Amino acid sequence: RKRDAFRAAFDGFVPDVVARYGEADVQRLLGDAGIVRHRGKIESTINNARRVLDLEVGLDEFVDRYRPESHQRPTVVLAASTPESAALARDLKRRGFSFVGPTTMYAFMQSVGLVNDHLVGCERS
Repeated sequence: RKRDAFRAAFDGFVPDVVARYGEADVQRLLGDAGIVRHRGKIESTINNARRVLDLEVGLDEFVDRYRPESHQRPTVVLAASTPESAALARDLKRRGFSFVGPTTMYAFMQSVGLVNDHLVGCERS
């Protein structure tokens, strides 16, 4: 529901732009009723944009390192995280990223197409 509001509030999530946000931007975002107004998450988003700029490769190439080897779709419901999402979360945390736990990283991996865990026979697969 709030995806478009987040995209607008955070300038399309362009890391170069979000990384330059300061306290005035945090205050602006805290007042934006279209997004989740949680100071920690807002500051984390800014921090993570800065950490993306520190990566030796682009974020897409970095995350692709954690693509699961098997692309077989499941026949039963899976857990909310995987060894790959846990490894990605650990690596990102080591690099100073925040709010990047295994479950969040698994949801991210799903959203960017690194995994397709729709059950065999699911109309969305």
